[in-house]
Amino acid sequence: MNETLATAGDRLAAGTAMGAVTLLVGDLDGMTAYYRDVVTLQLLHADGDIVTLGRAGRPVVVLRHEPALRHATPGSAGLFHTAILFETQTALAAALYSVARHAPGTFTGSADHLVSQAFYFTDPEGNGIELYWDRARTDWSWTHGQVEMATLYLDPNAFLGEHLTEEAALGSTTGDAASVGHVHLSVGDVATARAFYVDALGFDETAGLGDQAVFVSAGGYHHHMAMNVWNSRGAGPRMPALGLGRVDLSLPDADSLGELAERLRHHGFAVRDDGRTLSFDDPWSNRLVAEVTP
Repeated sequence: MNETLATAGDRLAAGTAMGAVTLLVGDLDGMTAYYRDVVTLQLLHADGDIVTLGRAGRPVVVLRHEPALRHATPGSAGLFHTAILFETQTALAAALYSVARHAPGTFTGSADHLVSQAFYFTDPEGNGIELYWDRARTDWSWTHGQVEMATLYLDPNAFLGEHLTEEAALGSTTGDAASVGHVHLSVGDVATARAFYVDALGFDETAGLGDQAVFVSAGGYHHHMAMNVWNSRGAGPRMPALGLGRVDLSLPDADSLGELAERLRHHGFAVRDDGRTLSFDDPWSNRLVAEVTP
């Protein structure tokens, strides 16, 4: 467990979780089909230019049609990947099997991270996706507030052989719950990311890779967010483009939301407060929206 947490008022509440990720897309029908038919999310709501997909009534990805926008230039800040957390290895295997059947060319890799097992993809418009399952928290190893993670080989075919059942292959798990477990962002530098996401926003730092990446969380999770420079070192604020629209944060109560607003303002960041949600931008103009979710 993380042993070096700061005082409660300086940190995000332990019950903080990730909400949906909004993507600005050029081909709404094509992207809807990918996340529904390939990734196995359910269509929860469709209203004109906005489509919401998720599992068990919980939004995971919101697609917003923005046909006038173009792709960002290489090296820009923005989304690295959205990580969708499945509650069982069987449900994860079913989603992996669906991608292998319907869009095998979108698979980019897999890894055992000690805390989790993960499979990586790129959607038709270039947005990164991770599909993963967590090991029990009692199996995670912490040292001085840092969680032990690694990138070990994970054979996708062996994973399917061990965990995919005939019923799951036919769709028995498509109604099982899934959620955004964490979000990775591409940023210009790690020091600035740490100053915003740890010092101002109030996450705890759980792991770091020098000047390459920083991992942060609330409540002792391995990471709710990560910021890296692998494709974006030196990037400045984003210009309007396809890709990331916003990242939602789910806070457990109104007091936590109020403390977050005070903390951000104290650190000099502008906050838009409509009485229900807080909206603010990180130093690269990545939009975040925090609200209370019962």
